[in-house]
Amino acid sequence: MEKFIPHIGVDESGKGDFFGPLVIAGVMVDEKSAQLFSELGIKDSKKITDKKILTLEPIIKEHAPHSVIAISNGKYNELYDNMKNLNKLLAWGHARTIENILEKNECTYAISDKFGNDHFIQDALMKRGRTIKLDQMIRGESDIAVAAASILARAAFVHKINEMQEKYGIEFPKGCASQVKDFAREFISKYSKERLKEVCKAHFKTYNEV
Repeated sequence: MEKFIPHIGVDESGKGDFFGPLVIAGVMVDEKSAQLFSELGIKDSKKITDKKILTLEPIIKEHAPHSVIAISNGKYNELYDNMKNLNKLLAWGHARTIENILEKNECTYAISDKFGNDHFIQDALMKRGRTIKLDQMIRGESDIAVAAASILARAAFVHKINEMQEKYGIEFPKGCASQVKDFAREFISKYSKERLKEVCKAHFKTYNEV
């Protein structure tokens, strides 16, 4: 049987959602926490309901070193304007997440879900992160650490959307389906076109269509 290697898993949520933040999360597992997470049925967050995700979130946080970076829409649009590239923005978030965990924990290996050319994350890693071996896997959520990270990322996304709903009094739809445009128009009529950037990803073509 292969020896278990403690490692960090990184994943994101909100990338394809017009409304709401981009969240990147990392979780470091050892043999004990990996076993616990498997027993809890932790898997890719897309295969679990949001309700279940919110019950798993505190358990993951209690049993494993982790980092969650939620980039609000205002900040996201500012970063995107500077970088002009979603993969660079994602890589920046992935790299910061890994660095945050390495600040307090020793680890030599990390896995992230593959979203672009491998060099994006490598280039974004700082001094501490450059010592780590990083694998970028297609369908990385099959790894238990990446799956746990996908749950923390989704949970933070859900919390942020709920906060936005309380603040603006509008129920924001998730994803990027046709009803998103109707909600965007509703938001504009209530708050003005200028303020739409506070709640959406402005480089989506939906933004110009609205």
